[in-house]
Amino acid sequence: MALSLAGRLPSDTLAARTLRGILTSPKATIAALACVLLVFAAVFAPLIAPQNPYDLAQLSIFDSRLPPGAESMEGMRYWLGTDGQGRDMFSAMLYGLRTSLAVGVISGLCALVIGTSLGLAAAYFGGRTETLIMRFVDLMLGFPTILVALIILAVFGQGTAKVIFALVFVQWAYFARAVRGTALVESSKDYIEAARCLGLSPPRIVFGHLLPNCLPPIIVIGTIQVASAISAEATLSFLGIGLPITEPSLGLLISNGYQVLLAGLYWISVFPGLLLLALVFSINIVGDRLREIFNPRLAS
Repeated sequence: MALSLAGRLPSDTLAARTLRGILTSPKATIAALACVLLVFAAVFAPLIAPQNPYDLAQLSIFDSRLPPGAESMEGMRYWLGTDGQGRDMFSAMLYGLRTSLAVGVISGLCALVIGTSLGLAAAYFGGRTETLIMRFVDLMLGFPTILVALIILAVFGQGTAKVIFALVFVQWAYFARAVRGTALVESSKDYIEAARCLGLSPPRIVFGHLLPNCLPPIIVIGTIQVASAISAEATLSFLGIGLPITEPSLGLLISNGYQVLLAGLYWISVFPGLLLLALVFSINIVGDRLREIFNPRLAS
């Protein structure tokens, strides 16, 4: 029991420390509240949105490209205007936010699980296992992320699952490298040696004692990589190689309005762009604050 307590970082202490650190920074507090608000809006988009922008029965071509604040012939007010298909931009942005967040969070979690597992294995077992894993990590990190994702999607085609796969493929190496560095330091400590002497199995040592002490960098990198995945998905969709046009995405909404931006129809791409900027900016601020919390030397 004493060994377990010595080798673990209690989750309640970590959560309390994280929350306290965020609340002591006004900037991080505002960013965290913005993230919570955006996640709430994405989850409950079908209940909040005035219309389903992807239900053809609710759209009218006569309402296409209406400016912000315009009113339709049926009396519906479009506070953020409509696009070329007559979709309410506010509703389309909520649905696009939902898809972008889902892609970012799912790909980030999958990359976290894969990268953390490989990083822990490299640090604990060492030798050829570490060499093989880290050479592959170095190879992955040597190529631009967006270029690798473009090649994967060019081969496999468009689709939500394919975008998630491409993002996981290019993100896991960041987790593996960071976790391996932290785990190497922890592996040399007394509580790991004591666990080995007691005959505990490698999985129990790695996941029961080593992993809890590697949580701070995992949380920080996970937060930043979610924002990176959202930006990458928007870029891929904007280029026309990410999500298909039948699926909502902030990147697709920006792309739809890009062609008519110089014609004065700014709201079709500017409003989704501002929402994407606010989302990524808020997540990055929270990630930076978490990095300062877990590494106080960075605060200066």
